[in-house]
Amino acid sequence: MPELAPDAPAPTAPAGRHFRVRDHYEVGREKIREFARAVQNDHPAHRWEADAGKLGCDGIVAPPTFASVVGMTTTQALLDTVLTDYDLSQILQTDQVFEIHRPMVAGDRLSSEAEIVSIRRMRGNDFIVVKATVTDEQGSVVQVGTTTIVARLGAEVDPDIVRLVEGLVMHRRDGKADPEVLVPISAESATAAPELADSRREAPVHAAPSFDDVAVGDELPALTMQLTRGDLVNYAGVSGDSNPIHFSDRAAELAGLPTVVAHGMLTMGLGAQYLTSWLEDPTAIETYSVRFSGFVPVEPLSPAQIEFTGRIKSLDPERRTATVLLGGTSAGKKLFGRAMAQVRLA
Repeated sequence: MPELAPDAPAPTAPAGRHFRVRDHYEVGREKIREFARAVQNDHPAHRWEADAGKLGCDGIVAPPTFASVVGMTTTQALLDTVLTDYDLSQILQTDQVFEIHRPMVAGDRLSSEAEIVSIRRMRGNDFIVVKATVTDEQGSVVQVGTTTIVARLGAEVDPDIVRLVEGLVMHRRDGKADPEVLVPISAESATAAPELADSRREAPVHAAPSFDDVAVGDELPALTMQLTRGDLVNYAGVSGDSNPIHFSDRAAELAGLPTVVAHGMLTMGLGAQYLTSWLEDPTAIETYSVRFSGFVPVEPLSPAQIEFTGRIKSLDPERRTATVLLGGTSAGKKLFGRAMAQVRLA
């Protein structure tokens, strides 16, 4: 296949198409608990109704990156029915942005819409941007997620990797994609997300840091967290991310990696715990975005160490919010090209 210019669109790209997920997603109490355990988010509001109630929530609170579980179903459906030229074994996530209009809680019945924003080819890879809007039963926007993945066409994938994946990845019961999962819709009928600031302005604030006690340039306390191979396997099951580079040494080797590596979304989930440990309130996170530039190598017999740091980049006196720049390192290498969060302070 001839290489296109870096700014050229991919041939026959379905960019601009909108889809609605036919069925709703019901947020389960125990699913929240198992996801919180998988991403090491240990705030009691993720486990107990009484603690969630103190934050003004009617049910236990899902961790800030829980929407990735909802989004995984949508992403897989797109790969199965629309983006069928791409191979699961050769897909990596490069960027993720969460705009959190309100926290997801147990009992929510959520609907999802997806838009393939763009597909651009660079050096033989396709960079695919997908925007997913999640709404509740009243039609109010709960969260908006924007994901960028980089993929290679299936015809260009090493056949050894294809054979390996076929023998490792959990298959569907009937081995076929369900074409009824996604329903094409027009751009005009797609949900229009309201401005994030307007949707959160009246929400109560429960964060421990006071806006009046912080300043631009302040450093957050550093935090070191660990991941083992068991953590990766557990997250793969809880999240539905079955890419074998996260649990198979042979798959990692064929992909050119030194060893098994942690999921990017697992690393991002740990970063949410880092933010929560400072805020003491997971619902105080309004936006959270990461551009991945590295990976966490996880050896078979020793845990990986990930150190998180943070610094206040800017403050908004009108809304009493702070923009926090996040840093993450593992094995001496940077994990993020850019990572930041907008948080509310008391």
